[in-house]
Amino acid sequence: MIKEPKEILEELKPEKEFFIGIDSDGCVFDTMEIKHKECFCPNTIKHWNLQMISKYVREAWDYVNLYSNSRGTNRFKALLEVVDLLRDRREVIARKAVLPNLEVLADWVKKESKLGNPELEKYTAEVINPIIDQTLKWSKAINESIAEIVYGIPPFSFVVESLELLSKKADAIVVSQTPVEALIREWEENDIDKYVKLIAGQEYGTKAEHIKFAAKDKYEADKILMIGDAPGDLNAAKSNGVLFYPVNPGHEEDSWERFFNEALDKFFAGSYTGEYESELINAFEKYLPNTPPWK
Repeated sequence: MIKEPKEILEELKPEKEFFIGIDSDGCVFDTMEIKHKECFCPNTIKHWNLQMISKYVREAWDYVNLYSNSRGTNRFKALLEVVDLLRDRREVIARKAVLPNLEVLADWVKKESKLGNPELEKYTAEVINPIIDQTLKWSKAINESIAEIVYGIPPFSFVVESLELLSKKADAIVVSQTPVEALIREWEENDIDKYVKLIAGQEYGTKAEHIKFAAKDKYEADKILMIGDAPGDLNAAKSNGVLFYPVNPGHEEDSWERFFNEALDKFFAGSYTGEYESELINAFEKYLPNTPPWK
């Protein structure tokens, strides 16, 4: 019998004193730009017939997924947010662009935590709705583009050294909203999958659920750390009452160098929590705005 993702996470047993969850896209790998600009956005324009407003779709897509406090959000949530932004934009209204009605997708996103293609495929059989069918077609096309285009990208500097060092004292897993298939391919391609116990993607639920089921109450709270480059990573940590280390967008190498030379030692020594973590998070939160530049 195939185990449910939640069960796989819950069955992880502590082997070391510490636990570290690590995001992947934009955190370990410099893949955010190429995936969103070359794979996600072109397929969004194509599959939702948005050619007449492609310029504004690109601005909205990049803002939501790369340059705002929603950076790193799940693709289905991103699609909903992008369409909402486009619906209110003056230039889009002036062109009388027809935007898709995604209410049925919004309903599914509200009730489903494992926001990935496997669950969406099951849902297509339940609702028999053309918008859901198109969403699945769109999402599969994105995965195909990523598999075709995104390869040969090494981890950021100091990532491998950090993984080697942290694995001596901490159990680690990948905590991501990227599909598992792509995560495994990227981590195996760079021979760094050996440093983690599990690669958890969108099929395993939210990032908060990954941490909750894999680590919470199995390790002391101040011995659990989430490493990420997006506010969603911070929220996943704080919703579980655990620590967060930010990889600052645009300054990833500096962030990993600091983690390797300084922050990891503080985490293991028990001196990370408090003022040190707060200063890092305060600086991190200044990188990503919550208002689009065109508003």
